[in-house]
Amino acid sequence: MNYEARMYADGGARGNPGPAAGGAVIFKLDADGNQIERLAEVGKYYDHATNNVAEYTGIIIGLAKAHELGIKNLDVCLDSELCVKQLNGIYKVKNPALGKLFLEVYNLKQHFRHITFRHVRRAFNTEADAVVNKTIDSNLLM
Repeated sequence: MNYEARMYADGGARGNPGPAAGGAVIFKLDADGNQIERLAEVGKYYDHATNNVAEYTGIIIGLAKAHELGIKNLDVCLDSELCVKQLNGIYKVKNPALGKLFLEVYNLKQHFRHITFRHVRRAFNTEADAVVNKTIDSNLLM
């Protein structure tokens, strides 16, 4: 499968729960799957949320941005093993709040011709993590 873009998404909460944010970075890919251009970055802040809510938020805002950019084939990389396993149907979503967010992701997935969700180590998700921290920091300084 040749993807036209790769998205890295992340979320974090300071205090869990506490001040939190989700973030995503989208890259255009060449025919060999190499990242060649940063297309977008998005972040969303919460005054008080859990880490898992923030993780799902990063995915949701990233998918919405990818759809807005007209991307149809997307490789999504996450460092949250829980989210990856839930989105790939390996784990059930038992938490009602996460269930609502899972449903948002499910609905956004319908805009894509092909989409995958895969786990990457934190060391490979530094750009999305930086967006999360920048989003939290900029809102805490206000």
